[in-house]
Amino acid sequence: MSDIPLRLGTRRSRLALAQSGQVAEAVSRVTGRPVELVEITTYGDTSREHLAQIGGTGVFVTALRDALLRGEVDFAVHSLKDLPTTQPADLVLAAVPVREDPRDVIVARDALKFTDLPRGARIGTGSPRRAAQLNAYARSHGLDIETVPIRGNVDTRIGYVHDGELDAVVLAAAGLSRIGRIDEVTDFLSVDTVLPAPGQGALAIECAADNAELIALLGELDDPFTRVAVTAERSLLAALEAGCSAPVGALADLLADGQIVKEMRLRAVVGTTDGTRTVQMSTTGPVPETYDQATALGRELATEMLAQGAAGLMGERAQ
Repeated sequence: MSDIPLRLGTRRSRLALAQSGQVAEAVSRVTGRPVELVEITTYGDTSREHLAQIGGTGVFVTALRDALLRGEVDFAVHSLKDLPTTQPADLVLAAVPVREDPRDVIVARDALKFTDLPRGARIGTGSPRRAAQLNAYARSHGLDIETVPIRGNVDTRIGYVHDGELDAVVLAAAGLSRIGRIDEVTDFLSVDTVLPAPGQGALAIECAADNAELIALLGELDDPFTRVAVTAERSLLAALEAGCSAPVGALADLLADGQIVKEMRLRAVVGTTDGTRTVQMSTTGPVPETYDQATALGRELATEMLAQGAAGLMGERAQ
């Protein structure tokens, strides 16, 4: 094997560098080649606007993909939930490794759980999806909360709680785990309360479609179950014509009988950010064995949700 390092394109954020570093180690193990991180600044990292305002879709991804297409890096690592649902023809998702915990979590003052927060509690989140579901849950359980839009990295967000500006913030379990801060979580939100973003907790390893040798090597890191689950979730998102900043939650999980995986269940929710109206549905079927089967599962559930009025709850439809 060559001693020439493989160049891994990554965002500069602490979380991106942590997850890219973990992938770099895994790629080194399967290829026998050194891997160097190439840090790339994306529009989503430099813009101070709220993600929902700058479009959400692709703002963290485009610069990495451009570097791949120019040959400045050999492969790139993305948080899968940041990827637009349409895959460019000249790039390929070579691997979707085993998914981390997909749940959302609360980091609250005084080690409080979500349901123990005081009346009028201010909860920070930059995600319309999280706001919609937290407000819907609060409304149906007699809780009084206010969701406050925030931006910033993990330190900034948790800082709002420590400074007393907010009572709690909502973050992804996977991100906190990857940067070694999972012990700061005060409550893990059940997926029955808040469904995660499509693809949450999963990583995407992308490279040029014409690099067959590298595609084969990176494919060693692929987890087939994670791949079919996130494919179903993202297919639903695409069929709803919603971007990754839309208030859509989705999770495909495997239903097992003992050690034998029997079926896949796909659950999804769309809601107005104030929580007054939601469409929540699920479907269960055989575990998809192909990309097309996984895509069909997501499309079918999206069609049912649209029939129940989901489109009208998402605000501006993504173009």
